[in-house]
Order: sequence, then C-alpha cells, then structure tokens
Amino acid sequence: MNKQVDSLLNDIQNWKAELTQLRKIALDCLLDENVKWGVPCYTFRDKNIVLIHGFKEYCSITFFKGALLQDTTGLLVKPGQNTQAGRQMRFTSVKEILTHNQTIKAYIHEAIELEKAGLKVERSAAPLVSMPEEFQVKLNASKALKKAFESLTPGRQRAYLMFFADAKQAATRIARIEKLTPKILIGKGMLDCTCGLSKRMPSCDGSHRIHKEQV
Repeated sequence: MNKQVDSLLNDIQNWKAELTQLRKIALDCLLDENVKWGVPCYTFRDKNIVLIHGFKEYCSITFFKGALLQDTTGLLVKPGQNTQAGRQMRFTSVKEILTHNQTIKAYIHEAIELEKAGLKVERSAAPLVSMPEEFQVKLNASKALKKAFESLTPGRQRAYLMFFADAKQAATRIARIEKLTPKILIGKGMLDCTCGLSKRMPSCDGSHRIHKEQV
C-alpha cells in the first residue's frame, strides 16, 4: 500500500468508502500502487492498468486499454466522446461495487494478460476539432496569446480546444478560456505541471500535492 494513496484517500470527502473498496480490489489483484495525475494508479511491471477516481455524480475505475477488453457484462463506458483506448466502470455505492467485485477482478486480470501479450489499441485518426468562437476572439485580441498557443504542440492545442468546445454554454466556454489563458501564455499544456515539483515532468502527477502535505 502506497502512503501517497493513503494521504489522498484520507483527504477526500466524496466517495471515500467506494474508492477504498476499489483500491482493495486492485491490490487483491496484486497490482503495484502509485499516484499519477493526482489519483491512485495501479500498474503491472510498470505498465498502467487502471486508475480509480471520483467525480461529481459517480466514482470509477478506468482501464487504460479498456477498448480491448471483452466487455461481456456491458459495464464499460467511454469516458469521453473522443476517447479511443480507455474505458470506465462507474459506481455510486459500495454495495454496487461489491455486487460486481468478481467481474471487476476478472476485467483487471484480463487487462494484465493484454499487457503481457503486448497488445495495443489501434488508434484511428483524430477527428478535427473546431475553434470555439470565444477563443478565436481572444486570440484575435492578443498577439501574445496567439503566438503562445500556436507554439504549443498539436496535441496540447487539441486538448485545449476540445476542453473549451465541450462546454455547451458560451459563459462556461468563456470561463474556461479565462482560467487557462495564463497557462497557455507560459507555454504549458492543460496537464502540464506549473509548480515544478512533480516527479514526472512535464505532466502533473500530483506529487507536488503530496510534497506540500509533508512539509
């Protein structure tokens, strides 16, 4: 059991019991426990197998290569419309998790076997992402922002555009743009660490949070 995960689970308010049960299941499957992207991550021979984390309306266990699993129960869902590899199982109670305990374990063991076999998800060409009108206005008004955004890698640009465009309300899109503009201006992607304390730069793995709790 990883002490960083202990700290994370001790601090959370929502889904603590549910995430604790999902953690137990992952550890019962003899996976190694780490913290990545600020959430508990479980690996096999240093290969990512699953993440567990909580959302507003549910908690989930996410399979990195869930698209390759034989989903005979129909429990797996795509986390996002454009997600190609990952799949989630979503839960709202400990009772629900316990009901599917053996199924979750079976899926984890299947995911481990996929890693042993070296299988990979064949990714299709990424669909085009349109430029949100609100962000285009912002770029037109600021040469510095336009230059900074165009200097980002295509993947980082795409992540921002997808996040902005995903909001249905213009007000929400504007709020997201305003919040992330400072990060774009310093040349960072959405998931890039800005504190300089993460162990796996440039991505933020949450270690800065653990560091702050220990000092």
